[in-house]
Amino acid sequence: MKISNTFNNSSTITGFILLGFPCPREGQILLFVLFSALYLLTLMGNGSIICAVRWDQRLHTPMYILLANFSFLEIWYVTSTVPNMLANFLSDNKLISFSGCFLQFYFFFSLGSTECFFLAIMAFDRYLAICWPLHYPTLMTGRLCTNLVISCWVLGFLWFPVPIIIISQMSFCGSRIIDHFLCDPGPLLALTCARTSVMEFFWAIISSLLLFIPFLCIMGSYALVLRAVLKVPSAAGQRKAFSTCGSHLAVVSLFYGSVMVMYLSPTSEHDAGIQKLVTLFYSVGTPLINPVIYSLRNKDIKYALQKFLEIQK
Repeated sequence: MKISNTFNNSSTITGFILLGFPCPREGQILLFVLFSALYLLTLMGNGSIICAVRWDQRLHTPMYILLANFSFLEIWYVTSTVPNMLANFLSDNKLISFSGCFLQFYFFFSLGSTECFFLAIMAFDRYLAICWPLHYPTLMTGRLCTNLVISCWVLGFLWFPVPIIIISQMSFCGSRIIDHFLCDPGPLLALTCARTSVMEFFWAIISSLLLFIPFLCIMGSYALVLRAVLKVPSAAGQRKAFSTCGSHLAVVSLFYGSVMVMYLSPTSEHDAGIQKLVTLFYSVGTPLINPVIYSLRNKDIKYALQKFLEIQK
């Protein structure tokens, strides 16, 4: 692959080179097949949950409506990176346009932000269902559920536009090579002409707020849930209450664990290989695993999926 370094600043750069996972041509084809299969499985898994909730009237409750919206979000989240990654596996120059790079940057982080807010409102829903079971139908109404879903999407897509626009207006010097499979702030800031310590600090602040505000809401909700469950006299009642939260807690742990490792420490501290692996886990791995976690631990979802498959046959 021939790489040109004749681009000096953002006014002349027409694109960046995403190195992705450098390996021989045969390896690139193997990766293309592997990630194509993972992408299709992710679409099928999350699509199945959406269909199950859509077709089974018993699942038309706030918990499952939120889950269906979360699965819809996961489909778009993985779609913001994988199709371009697949195209790069078969490309000789690995080029992504300047505007395409920052559009991917915006949608990837906006969808990730939306996921943080969704995880928080799903925890809030479990808090209301377990701690206020008698008042739950009047508290978590269809209107409130709809407003929460809309708020997640709006907040998610309004969180990062300003810093992304600022980064896009910076001057980029020398190499246009990004040692990553997507346009990420760390590699991009490393290509700027001037020192970007202020921008890195600003990015760390807004990323920390984005992660910790929903995370504290999640932990607060589950602390109250735990206190309420421990007051339940029967062990069977406690197990039933915990089972409704187990899937969500597993998803929160997988997503937040990897994202916090990635974005709550200075970008310069991460080796390029570690950046790729961690980003790959939460951007491709978790959308693939989440439908498995929710369906395996939920009898209603499994029954609805079986019913949906029978209808299709």
